[in-house]
Amino acid sequence: MKKPVIAISIGDLNGIGIEIALNAHTQVTQLIKPLYCINETMLKKASSKLGLSIPSDFHCIDVKGNFDIKEGTVSKESGLYSYKSFKKAINLCEKKKASALVTLPIHKEAWFEAGIDYKGHTDMLRDWFKQDAIMMLGCDKLYVALYTEHIPLKQVAKKIKTKKLTSFLLDLSKDIQASKIAVLGLNPHAGDGGVLGDEESKIVKAIAKANEFLGIEMFHGPFVPDTAFTKPMRKEYQHYVAMYHDQGLIPLKALYFEESINISLSLPIIRTSVDHGTAFDIAYKNKKPSHISYLNAIKASIHYLKKSSN
Repeated sequence: MKKPVIAISIGDLNGIGIEIALNAHTQVTQLIKPLYCINETMLKKASSKLGLSIPSDFHCIDVKGNFDIKEGTVSKESGLYSYKSFKKAINLCEKKKASALVTLPIHKEAWFEAGIDYKGHTDMLRDWFKQDAIMMLGCDKLYVALYTEHIPLKQVAKKIKTKKLTSFLLDLSKDIQASKIAVLGLNPHAGDGGVLGDEESKIVKAIAKANEFLGIEMFHGPFVPDTAFTKPMRKEYQHYVAMYHDQGLIPLKALYFEESINISLSLPIIRTSVDHGTAFDIAYKNKKPSHISYLNAIKASIHYLKKSSN
């Protein structure tokens, strides 16, 4: 089978992304033909700092920019470059020069310092394609889709609306292969029948409406959040919907931190990502950061490519 061409956005060059890309290159090229969105000048600067050689088949796609790499430091120059790298990778997919996009980690504060309004990759993808992308994170053992993401906790309850949640559930059902999905409640004890909050009544209605539209009982819940990820539950459910960021990601990362990836659903392109940050504390210190998440992200992109071709 012909290896797919996949664009790799290089992430924040002050972090561990470029080290992962260089160290994992041999394994990656056994699976895909990677197009790294970085210019040769910045690649040489990073590899020199790392003391790593550049593979002869490390195919760079030029992203304009030239600045000093300041390992483990938030900088607007590095933030802007990671943003440009991401834009270049999207363009490659739109022009059919790449079949999918895999992203290495950015630093949100560096984007902010660079004057970039987006809070992350997914926010930018939503605006770029004018579609409601869904952020789903996890691995083969457990996936969590986030109904709300990078917003203050005090705003979450206001976002729980039956119509919007119903649309979210239906969009999710189109993109994943799951016979049943667990939906979490928002409040402790899933509201305790309204004693601890009434948001669950809206969640119940959204689940019922989505299942009625689909004609099957795909969505179940709302489940009590503090017991939803116990072993018995995880034996029954592989896919979950969390109402907010930490509700889903704390248990996921506690269980499968190294293996987990990030997938953007409901978009015209395939985008997967590592599910970890820039790790400034170990960047350029020869700590050999794990590239399991990166390889899993690449494998997931291949999986979705095969799915889309069927």
